[in-house]
Amino acid sequence: MSVDNTLTRSKNQLIAALPAAEYERLVPHLQIVRLSNQQVIYEIAEPIAYAYFPDQAIISLLTMMNDGSTVEVALVGHEGMAGIPIILGDNISSIRAIVQVSGYGVRINADVLKTEFARGGSLQRLLLRYVQAVITELAQGTACNRRHRLEKRLACWLLKVSDRIGSQEFPLTQEFIAEMLGVRRSGVTVAAGILSQSGIISYHRGHITILDRKALEATSCECYQTVKAEFTRLLGDLAVCTHR
Repeated sequence: MSVDNTLTRSKNQLIAALPAAEYERLVPHLQIVRLSNQQVIYEIAEPIAYAYFPDQAIISLLTMMNDGSTVEVALVGHEGMAGIPIILGDNISSIRAIVQVSGYGVRINADVLKTEFARGGSLQRLLLRYVQAVITELAQGTACNRRHRLEKRLACWLLKVSDRIGSQEFPLTQEFIAEMLGVRRSGVTVAAGILSQSGIISYHRGHITILDRKALEATSCECYQTVKAEFTRLLGDLAVCTHR
């Protein structure tokens, strides 16, 4: 991970929405970091030293089983933050956080974030609303994994990745997708084949392109719109401040 101590402009929506006074108080503690593909940000049962606010990067939050298998429980992109336990009174991770799509973000020391959060200002309100949105994503994901067919789950997941990276194209292997969805690679191959044959996506050498987003949304299960609506309700009215 490369670190740049000079902060210019962050595209992270939570950072961008801070009032000028709170932003200026945090600026000396914010570091631009390059997040590399497959980089582990947090490991289970280890202390969390920094909170991460991605710009272009996407961080996957994974739960692990005793046999070593993993399932993604949430995604973090430019809309949010990785390191929620910090503001909930603890700094020990119960999940693994791994970079799914490389890119830049900013990080802040956990103790500094705790101090600012305890002030009770806009940062606290923003982060609590974000936590509520993530809780909805976790709950909906549990139902989705139980009730919906794999091709619908895959469509939902691709839409979430697209939203968080702000692009219709991204590098993802079938092996990685299978790990995130907690299924066999053969299942992903079949599901991706259905979407590809329908002209909805193209997949070539670990690179996915969404060709028909409306059709992908129509193919997705209801969970995509449910979670998106909750994020919009809680965070969609954030005004981007002009403090930099």
